[in-house]
Amino acid sequence: MADEVILLDYWPSPFGMRLRIALAEKGINYEYKDEDLRNKSPLLLQMNPIHKKIPVLIHNGKPVCESLIAVQYIDEVWNDKSPLLPSDPYQRSQARFWADFGDKKIYEIGRNLWTKKGEELEAAKKEFIEALKVLEQELGDKSYFGGDKLGFVDVALIPFYTWFKGYETFGNLNIEKECPKFIGWAKRCIKIESVSKSIPDQDKVYQFIVEIREKIGIE
Repeated sequence: MADEVILLDYWPSPFGMRLRIALAEKGINYEYKDEDLRNKSPLLLQMNPIHKKIPVLIHNGKPVCESLIAVQYIDEVWNDKSPLLPSDPYQRSQARFWADFGDKKIYEIGRNLWTKKGEELEAAKKEFIEALKVLEQELGDKSYFGGDKLGFVDVALIPFYTWFKGYETFGNLNIEKECPKFIGWAKRCIKIESVSKSIPDQDKVYQFIVEIREKIGIE
């Protein structure tokens, strides 16, 4: 019997993009359901009753919640194709550390770049660039965080790149000028088919940010 795989998601979510990339990298067919987060489906509320958030991976009727956990699950279940996590336990722990760093730094601070003003915005810009420079250091001379091919950290981080046009426009930033190595890495990632076909265009996400700003009354 074939696996039944369903992804409950919302198209601009960088967290959902991770699962899309991981599933594409593994060549897994799945049913995609885009959620209206203001009117969540009964299926989402049933499958993630604790947090009531996307993304949720449903594999043969069983839900897996939280994006980094779900990407690890995908890697473990379909372990015969394109491994994302290294086999060495220490290297695996480091990959998890850097993926978590991305969540704590890129996502949290990134939001401040398009929602804050004045001193708060200036502080966010400084912190954001510092975080990217730390990631550049970790990347070193490697093509990808996973080495010579796409790995767990790359899958965790590349979705944030789709939001960069919004970060740059409203944060008044030139990220490539500040962190050329990070942008070089991002451009390599988006040439990979599993990535390019799984993430939206920066312009589309930018338009989404514009609409959100209007809704919450940011001039």
